[in-house]
Amino acid sequence: MSNVLRVMVSRSAVSRSFVIGLLLCSPLPAVAGDRYNYDFDKFIGWLEQMTTEKNIPGTALAIVSREGTRHMQTWGVKSVAEENFVDTDSLFRIASISKTFAGTAATLLVDQHLQSWDARLIDLFPGLTIGTDSSSQGITLRHLVSHSTGLMPHSYSNMLDAGVSYEKIKAKFDEIPTVCQPGECYGYQNVIFSLIAEVVEESTGESYEKYLVEQLFKPLGMIDASVGMEPYLESHDVTSPHRQVRGSWRTATTNPAYYSVAPASGINASIVDMSLWLRANLGGFPEVLSEDVLAQLQQPIISTPRGNYFNRWTGLEKAYYATGWRVFDYNGLRVIHHGGAVRGYRSEMAFVPDANIGMVLLFNAESNLANEVVPAFLDSLTTSSD
Repeated sequence: MSNVLRVMVSRSAVSRSFVIGLLLCSPLPAVAGDRYNYDFDKFIGWLEQMTTEKNIPGTALAIVSREGTRHMQTWGVKSVAEENFVDTDSLFRIASISKTFAGTAATLLVDQHLQSWDARLIDLFPGLTIGTDSSSQGITLRHLVSHSTGLMPHSYSNMLDAGVSYEKIKAKFDEIPTVCQPGECYGYQNVIFSLIAEVVEESTGESYEKYLVEQLFKPLGMIDASVGMEPYLESHDVTSPHRQVRGSWRTATTNPAYYSVAPASGINASIVDMSLWLRANLGGFPEVLSEDVLAQLQQPIISTPRGNYFNRWTGLEKAYYATGWRVFDYNGLRVIHHGGAVRGYRSEMAFVPDANIGMVLLFNAESNLANEVVPAFLDSLTTSSD
């Protein structure tokens, strides 16, 4: 087995990401007595086969350690309407993986002493009423980032689906049913979660978008990453969203409402950008995300119930939501994970800090194949290479 860098760009010109990968790579150290398998040929071959069988329009994959890129590869086209191939700089919507950036932004505010985890939303925004019960007045920043507000799960996501923007929905926050005391139950949110942007703006005096650029995108070298619909539409290297219609992939429209909840789903990025984000969360850039910040991000906060696709993975147990990240145990591995789905796109990101390895996958298509990618990756990691 070799630890030599493999960066593959299918049917596209060599881009600046190839050079980045070469510069950042170093041999993988032995971990825990060579407990882990770092030969991902079988996993990559499986993914190639499945994307071909399902005729996925466009795919981008990166496998990284904190030291550098282990494998980077793209398949397919930006749009089935044109013959422009996906490359490593092509822009995808990362959907709910955007929440990992929002959780990190909140953690940086606390680390910079600009905010407190125990700050109540009603104190930050005195004119804002949330929930139908007085107990919701106790919702704090920590509850917000961990989906433990005690509010009805997925509150008003149906309105986002219908194209209603965040600003119009916000007036109805006082009608969201309170289902438990803050901190006592898990309820995944898109709209309420996006109050994180307003917390950032209230705490720093600058926009959420600017804060991400200055604190994360620029320091990490994520030069293609952006927030919002405008940069997505203006990009010359953007991929198109796809849905299946009567068995064939067709380009889909973009719902601007999900861009209005930027902390929940508003980030655009290339596979190179996401490889850098993954490395940062493995501890590869301590000057940007310190060991203490990563420890806070990855600390489980609230237990998550069964019912979601990841809870049905064989071998998964003890699943939690942390700060913008999911955390679970999988066949003896402690895994940090988040997936994303928005009209025409799917994304998955998972890493194992103890093994110093992680994977990020981007599809410009709504394919359930994304549900299988993380367990396939983790199974390859725990399978003996003998």
